[in-house]
This record gives sequence, structure tokens and C-alpha cells, in this order.
Amino acid sequence: MARSGRRAPLAEVFDRVTGSRTGIEFRAYDGSRSGPRDASVRVDIRSPRAVSHLVGARNDLGLARAYVSGGLEVHGDLHDALRRLWRVNEGNVPWRERGRVLRAVGLRALRPVEPPPEEARLRGRRHSRRRSAVAASHHYDVSNRFYEWILGPSMAYTCAVYPDPDATLEQAQSAKHDLVCRKLGLAEGMRLLDVGCGWGGMVLHAARHYGVRALGVTLSQRQVEWGRRAIAEAGLSDRAELRLLDYRDVAETGFDAISSIGLTEHVGKRRLPAYFEFLHAKLRPQGRLLNHCITRPDDQHPLLLRAGFIDRYVFPDGELLGPGHIISTMHDAGLELRHEENLREHYARTLAGWEENLAARWPAAVAEVGEGRARVWRLYLAGARVSFEDDWLELHQVLGVKHTGGAAAMPLRPDWEPAGLTPRARA
Repeated sequence: MARSGRRAPLAEVFDRVTGSRTGIEFRAYDGSRSGPRDASVRVDIRSPRAVSHLVGARNDLGLARAYVSGGLEVHGDLHDALRRLWRVNEGNVPWRERGRVLRAVGLRALRPVEPPPEEARLRGRRHSRRRSAVAASHHYDVSNRFYEWILGPSMAYTCAVYPDPDATLEQAQSAKHDLVCRKLGLAEGMRLLDVGCGWGGMVLHAARHYGVRALGVTLSQRQVEWGRRAIAEAGLSDRAELRLLDYRDVAETGFDAISSIGLTEHVGKRRLPAYFEFLHAKLRPQGRLLNHCITRPDDQHPLLLRAGFIDRYVFPDGELLGPGHIISTMHDAGLELRHEENLREHYARTLAGWEENLAARWPAAVAEVGEGRARVWRLYLAGARVSFEDDWLELHQVLGVKHTGGAAAMPLRPDWEPAGLTPRARA
């Protein structure tokens, strides 16, 4: 800060706030610039409103609001930019540095500004049926066409499993569904319940390749519409069904297997015991449950996503726990644990594939859902990929069997890997 009392150039202030060691060039609306002129990544702070977002919100919410609103732009690789920023200060403007920013722009930056309209604000009790339905609709009932462009033909919105480094995203999603089927020991005539079924990828795969009768439930109307159409077009309506239903309202019981792929993140720590107890009650004796979900790397610091970017823009009411807590809760619900693995690197690859798909259809995506929503997705995919690459997040698959006090009807050694990770050929 100059001793004359003049305000420091804004770009220099943000460069110093990030430690002047990111290798990013900063430019600001006051005409200032700082950092390497030949940088591969440039951050433009376009307006006082963007600064208000950055200094006025905690966690990563300020950065998200500034980016989603278009007040902050990143030129170059967004994934690379986030990694550089987060390795310095997790992408936030530290509280001790906010005074420096305020001296540069004035106290007007503290005036509250309206967040972008894409931000979710939910009412009611967390994880209640009503609020869960609203939270699901906020993220999933956007546009099936938009999701088709990003996710690809599989419409699978969970971590894929890459059988080899050269596998395509579509091949990896099919391999993921097949791996789950084999871990569950699915066979002709069995009954499968898929909770949080999304657009029905797991239901379709299990019915088509393993001859099971599969029921999938989701809280998204758009997902049900797409999935039912896909089931009818595949000629599988006699074996596969999707319902618009809270998993807690499934009336049937005696399922041979249950898959929970990407739902546990929405359940919450407080409700987790009841969640696994409910699924346990839906299984027949020796029935298998596979739980596939994002976790924190440890149990010491559970991540409550409240009041941050993911909570407000992507997965409202999401809550991530350590794998140990999830496994213990499954065990206490009467599920004997038989296998566990971490697929963290696979999720990073999956996210990279989604990023490529979004970039390839960017103008169409903006036209379909609006620039703000498209920017939410661009930021989310890039940030999530960094998180999985750097082990801030993990993806764990846990297999359990309904405890009977005796035989578990499990193989002496896992029998799902020798067959490889390619879908089983069936008529």
C-alpha cells in the first residue's frame, strides 16, 4: 500500500492475497495488472460487484458467486487455475487479507449484493421428504438434453470405472455398472432395488445383461421421464421399472440385492443409521448391498457442505463423511462387510470426461440452460476434479451382506475381477 494513502492497484492486491506465487496473471477493472505477463492462466476481476462477492462470503462461496455471475473470468485452464489458487489458500480470500482488499476498493465492497439466481435457498427440516425432493429437483430437473451432452449416452452421473487407461467414458460407465452387478452376484430372475437410480443406467444394465427384475427410485421427475422412455425403447418394461419415489417409501421387501450409487451423500450423518437399517430390512437373508459414494479422506473432519458453493449451487444439503464412519454404520445395521475399495482416481478421470463434453457443447449448453447455470457446472467439474486428484475427496465402494449369523453365501475369494471389467455378453 502506498504511503500517500492512494489505493493500491486492485490486481496487485489480489496477487499479494494469493501469496504472489500462483503464476497467475491478475487483471482488474481499474486497469491494473499483476503477475507474469506470459502466464497460461489469467484471472480478470471485472467489476466492484465481483469484489463484494469475494470479500463478503465465507468459504468458497464468494469465489463461486463472482464466477457464476460473470464478474470474475478465468482465461486458460480453469482446472489448472483452481489447483494453483487452492494450494495457496483453498481459493478463499483469507480474513486477515480482506482488510487489504477493502483498503484497495473502499468500504462499499461490504455492502450486501444479491447472489446469482442459480443459488439455492431451501426451507424446512434438512433431509425431510419435502426438502429432499426440492433439493433433488434443484440439481436434476434442469434439462435432460443438457445432461445428455455432459454425461454422454450412458446418462450415468456417478464415478465410472476405467478398465484401462485408453477406455472411453462410455466404456467406463458400462464397466462400472457391470462391476456392481458382479459384486452383487446378480443372476437371472433375481430382484434388484436401485435407490437414487438417476436416469436408470444401473436398472437398464442389470435387466439387460443379467436378466433381473429391477426397480429404481428417484426424486427427479425429469430422470423418471427419461429413464422410462429408455426402458421402453430397450424392450425391458417387463423387467425394469422407475418410480418417482423417496427411497423411504418403497413398500416391497425381500430383494436379492440393493445398489446405492451416489445417494449416501444426500442422506446426512444423523440419518445414516436409519438409512442402512431401512435397506437392511428390504433385503432377504444373505442378500447383498453395494454402497458407492463420495467420502472425505478421514473420519476426523466430516465435511458439511452447508453455506458453500456445492451446497448452494450443486448438491443442496449434501454431507460427506469418512469411509470408516460409513462402514461402521453399515456394520451396526446388520450388514456384514465383505469388500471395500477406493476408486478416487477413476472419479478424476470421469470428471475430466464430463469437462471435455461440456467444453465441446459450450455454446449449446449456454443456450439450453443459461450462462449462469452452465458456469456453475464448469466450476463444479473443474473443482471436483482437483479435489479427487489431490485426495481431498475419495470414492468408496463397500459391499455388505445381510447378516444371518451363519453362512453368508459369498465366494471364498472375490469372483468379480477375473472376468474383467467389460459387460457380460447376453442375448
